[in-house]
Amino acid sequence: MFKNIREDITSVFDRDPAARSTFEVLTCYPGLHARIIHRMSNNLWHANLKWLARFLSHIARWFTGIEIHPGATIGRRFFIDHGMGVVIGETAEIGDDVTLYHGVTLGGTSWKEGKRHPTLGNGVVVGAGAKILGPISIGAGAKIGSNAVVVKDVPSGATATGIPARILDEEKKNAAAGFNAYGIGNDQNDPVNKALHGLIGHSVTVDQRIEFILKQLEKMGVPVDEERATADKFDPNHLNKIVD
Repeated sequence: MFKNIREDITSVFDRDPAARSTFEVLTCYPGLHARIIHRMSNNLWHANLKWLARFLSHIARWFTGIEIHPGATIGRRFFIDHGMGVVIGETAEIGDDVTLYHGVTLGGTSWKEGKRHPTLGNGVVVGAGAKILGPISIGAGAKIGSNAVVVKDVPSGATATGIPARILDEEKKNAAAGFNAYGIGNDQNDPVNKALHGLIGHSVTVDQRIEFILKQLEKMGVPVDEERATADKFDPNHLNKIVD
């Protein structure tokens, strides 16, 4: 028991640079508290003291904001960062060195008894707000992006993002727009923002063409000062700053 707790504390230091001391981790990390209480409730569950196990997990939920069913199977060095809103179902299976961020759900999609919840392999990282649903498998070392909804198996080492989640190819996975534990990637910007930037880029091109035409007219002796003054009233760079 104490060996496992020491491993859990070490895993916090390994994965959270905000951790400053063992005392701080023991007293201020709800993910660690939830894991310790789950070990006790899980032992009660397997000892067929199921009501007591559920009641203990209910207390942990009230105390930490993390709901872990006592029947869930969790490996070593499990780390929940922040933790609020995490839900882990009864038949969920979690390997070693797995990291979950806040708002993650390992949920079921069926009311039938039996295996209903996901299986996470060793070293899986699940970003904030992600939902992994059903008796699916997430392979070892896989990454699930923030707010993704995963309803199909994810192979080992893959990165899945989006709703519904799709596997990113190697080019996207290695780019800055790939896995993000807290927010959407750069390739998932607000479409309105994208459209505005597109319009601004187009207006800059048009301005360059107009300026070229005015210069050609000037060479021909045509007065263009009034037309240039009118064009200068619109500054696309100023609008670009507003959008950004």
